[in-house]
Amino acid sequence: MYKQFIRPILFLFDAERVHHFSFASIRFIHKIPFVGAFVRWLYTVNHTKLERNVFGIRFPNPIGLAAGFDKDAKLYKELSNFGFGFIEIGTLTPKPQDGNPKKRLFRLLADQGIINRMGFNNQGVEAAISRLKQNKNVIIGGNIGKNKTTSNDQATEDYHLCFDALFPHVDYFVVNVSSPNTPNLRKLQEKKPLTALLQTLQAENQKHQNPKPILLKIAPDLTNTQLLDIIDIVSDTKIDGVIATNTTIARNGLQSDPSICAETGGLSGKPLSNRSTDVIRFLHTNSKGSFPIIGVGGIHTPQDAIDKLEAGASLLQIYTGFVYEGPGMVKRILKAL
Repeated sequence: MYKQFIRPILFLFDAERVHHFSFASIRFIHKIPFVGAFVRWLYTVNHTKLERNVFGIRFPNPIGLAAGFDKDAKLYKELSNFGFGFIEIGTLTPKPQDGNPKKRLFRLLADQGIINRMGFNNQGVEAAISRLKQNKNVIIGGNIGKNKTTSNDQATEDYHLCFDALFPHVDYFVVNVSSPNTPNLRKLQEKKPLTALLQTLQAENQKHQNPKPILLKIAPDLTNTQLLDIIDIVSDTKIDGVIATNTTIARNGLQSDPSICAETGGLSGKPLSNRSTDVIRFLHTNSKGSFPIIGVGGIHTPQDAIDKLEAGASLLQIYTGFVYEGPGMVKRILKAL
């Protein structure tokens, strides 16, 4: 029903406007008595074979919602009703920021992809915390970044501020240094600054009686040499895992309107699927499976999910596939697993 009737109507309109409309619609229908329970009944798959214990957290199933969909923790409770085992909020920054100028979100229909250059638009970490205080049982990942106006040599302080503020309210952290939409951010992926950043966060983490897992989200555009550096960094800093991958700046083999394909920003969806899986396999093989990997990028079908799990992913996340395939895709994947 979604792909035949609802999606064609939604895709007639601007992508970012539709995102906000969909948010408002989901929030509205969940205010109707018993709708939340009905949605859970319709989309949730419960089975012991789906449960995963990864970095000390028991996940009811391995399919999560990737960061960027619910940046400000406005809808995590409602979205969890669609069958997700966990929700990742953010990317959050210390101060609110509007992100990049609109128009900044583009559909590549022929490729089942999306280009975005949102630029960490969010209401700031404190606004998200006010909503997370109401959380009862949704597993939450906190994806953190730096403000656009913060220089790279001061970036650690931004990540530190977000980490401290969010610590009581999330189950794990994701350090995002791989978005292509914040100037110079990806330079923080270089070995020296990245090691220093992660060591600072780990030192703060270890001050707590029960430290939280820290993951690193990496770009799909890294070379094999850089990926080997990532493996060394994970080992040296003793963080808990990697999310592979963020969006790509590559534009290889696209079939959509060339003018849209030429838009700057990060590409997600089907065109990213193979590269993301290759990165997962490379990390898993060359690290000898020494750390968990959350696989994300181009998951639209159950087979896409299986491919990433077989490549070495312990958990998975979806975003663009949720837009193209609709809410039923989570249930289809879980039933296949």
